[in-house]
Amino acid sequence: MQCKIVAEIGWNHMGDISLAKKMIDAAHLSGVDCIKFQTWSVEDLQPGTWDEDGRKEIYKKAELTRDKHKKLFDYCVEKNIQFLTSVFNVRHIAMLRALGCNQIKIASCESLNFDLLSACFEAFGRVYISTGGLTSLECLSLLDFIKPHSDKTTLLHCVSLYPCADEKSNIERMHMLKSLSGCEVGYSDHTAGCFIPYMAIAKGAAVIEKHFTIDNDLPGRDNKNACLPDVLKQICDFRDLHETLVENTTLERNTEEVAFEEFRGRWTQKK
Repeated sequence: MQCKIVAEIGWNHMGDISLAKKMIDAAHLSGVDCIKFQTWSVEDLQPGTWDEDGRKEIYKKAELTRDKHKKLFDYCVEKNIQFLTSVFNVRHIAMLRALGCNQIKIASCESLNFDLLSACFEAFGRVYISTGGLTSLECLSLLDFIKPHSDKTTLLHCVSLYPCADEKSNIERMHMLKSLSGCEVGYSDHTAGCFIPYMAIAKGAAVIEKHFTIDNDLPGRDNKNACLPDVLKQICDFRDLHETLVENTTLERNTEEVAFEEFRGRWTQKK
C-alpha cells in the first residue's frame, strides 16, 4: 500500500477561499493525495489566554462556515484529491457527513476526548488520530479505548513541538504505536525539512502529514513554519521512489547486468 501524503493547510488560508484554492492547486501539483483543513466555530471556544492575546480574533477570521467547507470540498473533488479536516466538536460531525466526508482527523489536543472519538468512529469510515503530547499512560489509555475500532483507525505519531528539531522527532515511537495497537500508523511531521518524513516513509508509515503553505510571509505562526511546495514535492517524489524500490525486490540480477560477465576472472590466470 502506497504511503498517503497529506498537505495540512489547516487555517493558513485565514478564511480566504481564493487563497485556500491556490494552496490546494500548489499541493496538488506537488503530488499529494489529500488536503487537510480544520473545522471549528468560535462560539464553541472555551475561555482561555486566547481571549486576551489576539488569537480569538484570528480563530474567528479563519473559521470555515458551512458554505466555505462546501466550496473547498467541491474544489478538492474537482481536482481529484481527497478532502480531510480536523474536527473539535461533536456538533460539526453531521455537517461534515452531509458534505460527503467519510474520513476525519482528530488533533493531538483532542485525542483523549473520548466522546468526540466515539462519535467519529460511529460516523466515519476512517479516523486519523494524532498522538502528540501524550504521556505513556495517556497513550495506553487511548490505545485501549480505540481497540474495538482498530480496523478503521490510523494512529499518527506526532511530537507537539512546532517547529520540532530533527533530534526530538522520536520516530521509532511510530513502530511502538503499531505493535501496541495493531492499527495502521503514520507520522504527522512538525520538523523543518524532508529528512524525518523520508525516515518515516522508509520505516513503513502509511500516512505522512506535513504542514503546508505557499508563502512563509503570510500571516500566522503556522504559515511561518509550514513547508513550501518544493519541499512537499521532494517528499512525494521520495515516496514514489521508495514504492518503486519496494515493489522491485528480487534475488535475480537486472537483465542489463549480463554484460558484467565479461569481467569475471580477467585478472586471474587461466588454467
